Amino acid sequence: MTRSSLADTEFVVHSIAQTAVDNEREFGDLDAVVGDGDFGFSLARGFEIVLADWPDFDRSSPADFLKKIALVISGRIGGTSGPLWGTAFLRASAAVAGKADLDGDDVVAMLRAAAEGIKARGKSNLGDKTLLDALVPATDAFEAELRAGSDGLAALARAAVVARERADATSFLQARRGRASYTGERSIGSPDPGAVAVAVILERLSREWAARDDL
Repeated sequence: MTRSSLADTEFVVHSIAQTAVDNEREFGDLDAVVGDGDFGFSLARGFEIVLADWPDFDRSSPADFLKKIALVISGRIGGTSGPLWGTAFLRASAAVAGKADLDGDDVVAMLRAAAEGIKARGKSNLGDKTLLDALVPATDAFEAELRAGSDGLAALARAAVVARERADATSFLQARRGRASYTGERSIGSPDPGAVAVAVILERLSREWAARDDL
């Protein structure tokens, strides 16, 4: 994972999509906990469409592939989730435009760009922008591991651990505006669904990437 190709990009996106579909019940249950019914189920439905359309996506380059994913998501996922996830993928695409092969810095740039897209388009203070509660520190951890000389797989594993720690920690954050987070009001004792989603996605991706390397 030190250098990434189009095939690697496809692998990551497919893992994200399959995770969203497979965890519909968990993310949907989180909807009920925090009252943000647009998050989990629309996420699963949208990525089901991505998987169904998988053979038809433009594969000219990693950026073109991500851009097509963004357009499908924006147009086919309902509520606030479609524009948010679509913008995240579109910004990630723009971060690596014109590149056939991606290195660790490019991956970090894509993650940072995706986070900026979520900040720009997220409207919900629950399921949407809470993605950042785990995504931002996980990206920081991923970059720090790479800077310390770790390979991409080790960096991804560390990012997954940090995402899970931050997701678990959201259950204990006092609900108040201005807390050290990217979210607004939320009931104490309930996890942020976006943070949980990021943790679940990164954990699965880390496992699948490790298994792929072992082949």
